[in-house]
Amino acid sequence: MCWMCVAEVVICHFFCLSKLGLRVIGLDFSKNQLSMASSRQDLVSKACYEKIEWVEGDALDLPFSDCFFDAITMGYGLRNVVDKRKALEESFRVLKPGSRISVLDFNKSTQPFTTAIQEWMIDNVVVPVASGYGLAEEYQYLKSSIREFLTGKDLEKLALEIGFSRAKHYELSGGLMGNLVATR
Repeated sequence: MCWMCVAEVVICHFFCLSKLGLRVIGLDFSKNQLSMASSRQDLVSKACYEKIEWVEGDALDLPFSDCFFDAITMGYGLRNVVDKRKALEESFRVLKPGSRISVLDFNKSTQPFTTAIQEWMIDNVVVPVASGYGLAEEYQYLKSSIREFLTGKDLEKLALEIGFSRAKHYELSGGLMGNLVATR
């Protein structure tokens, strides 16, 4: 069984379903996001979408029993929760021993040049494109949320403090994105 935030269900469903034959649970605290995901699922008539279950829930208080999941992915979610430690503790709690979590998000770079490129991209590409869809307000917070986010080393340290046996943060896209992979 694999739990993931709604945003990345589409990215990971082939891995979880096709490769491993697992069912997928997409979790989000927003009914609107769940409704949108469910309606998109209904538009696609592929067998791999049939086992996706949509659950309204909070990453800080997951509605699942201990050791429930074989894998967890979170895309662009950890940066947005109020208590990052609690969200990772909850993920640790619901993961089976030996299982992994993969957390993809914008990277808080320690390199000033990378940070400058990232902020330029947000100001000159992301927000203007979002504006064209009437979504500028939803994306203008990105720079401040990335500045307040943890660095890759801090994410690794936090995961290990929580009890994960291994934690490695990978910088992607020239350091603009990052992926924390931790093993329970």
